Amino acid sequence: MLRCSLTWAKLLYEPCRNINYDVAQLPHLRRARCAGMERMRRFMLVMMFMVAAGALAIATWVAPSSASGMGEGQDRVKLPSTHFSAENPAAVHAFTQVTGFDQAKVATNPQAPGATPVGQATCTACHAKENQNFAHTTHALGMDAALAANPNTATCEACHGPGSQHAQNPALKGAIIAFTKDRGTPIQTQTESCLGCHSGGPRDQWLGSIHQRNQLSCSDCHNPMAQLSAEGLEAKQSINETCATCHKDIRQQFNRRSHMPLPEGQMACVDCHNPHGTINASLLKTDTVNETCYQCHAEKRGPFLFEHAPVRENCLNCHTPHGSNQHALLVAPVPMLCQQCHSHTLHPNDMFSEQQLATGINPDERLMGRGCLTCHAQVHGSNNPAGPRFHK
Repeated sequence: MLRCSLTWAKLLYEPCRNINYDVAQLPHLRRARCAGMERMRRFMLVMMFMVAAGALAIATWVAPSSASGMGEGQDRVKLPSTHFSAENPAAVHAFTQVTGFDQAKVATNPQAPGATPVGQATCTACHAKENQNFAHTTHALGMDAALAANPNTATCEACHGPGSQHAQNPALKGAIIAFTKDRGTPIQTQTESCLGCHSGGPRDQWLGSIHQRNQLSCSDCHNPMAQLSAEGLEAKQSINETCATCHKDIRQQFNRRSHMPLPEGQMACVDCHNPHGTINASLLKTDTVNETCYQCHAEKRGPFLFEHAPVRENCLNCHTPHGSNQHALLVAPVPMLCQQCHSHTLHPNDMFSEQQLATGINPDERLMGRGCLTCHAQVHGSNNPAGPRFHK
């Protein structure tokens, strides 16, 4: 094999000048011989490359098989089968508890202290329509899974309290925790039933909030018995429609010329507000108005070398957050807005009116274009060394 390889190498790389022919006598024969040797050399290089690639591919395929064969006698981790269509998924997957819903307890109804639980079958025997609507909700899916794992799990009575007295006398008000205003259940009892599972997190400040003080129940905004909204089990199709049920004046502001993109579906009321309560009167999700605005308008946060005092104090000094008929949600048109503060120094001491606008009888060039902002463009603050008057 070694001699064969050396012979092929000699044939491949031997220079054509070693051919024992007289070039002067046989020029055409030398040229033909050199051309043939060159073609042979190229062909053999291609063949050697293909053989090496094939050997590498075989080695790659054989190596894992050899490694697996060596470990047949060792313990290996095997993934369990899925069996998603099994008749008893709890047995197949060894489910013993369903986190969250399996911990639900029968709600306490102070108006029926002697009532006892009767179970889901007794409830659905009469409330078939309610059960049909409820079957598609998040609560129903979780409760069904919990009930399959533990037949003693509370379902209907986890929210409505023990139902024995209600089953005996359905017309008796207060025998069951009802989430309507004409069934005799106090608002506090209704909210305590919900907070039995939904306490903490965004609802930490519910007690004492403006909604709680105005006797709002969870069911005024949420409908846990039907899947009307994409998320949150809202009483309407969206969060914005739910809020507009009471806050009609605020919803109308979004119809003005300049407004936040709430009607377009690009934001929701809960992007700025927490309806379950916060530490401020406006139910803002942050401590201040400015911090709420900075969540989207981060470029206005600063810090700036030259601060504009009204901007740093409160964004609402110049802007209205929901909608305005002025440019950029301003509370008044420029320059009237600026002259609320700048009215006694330099050129702003000339009080402008509609007559100085471009369409008035006495146009003033300082009101053309963007008014004050034509020159004082960086009104929110400037980091330019030459920007104390917010020119740049």
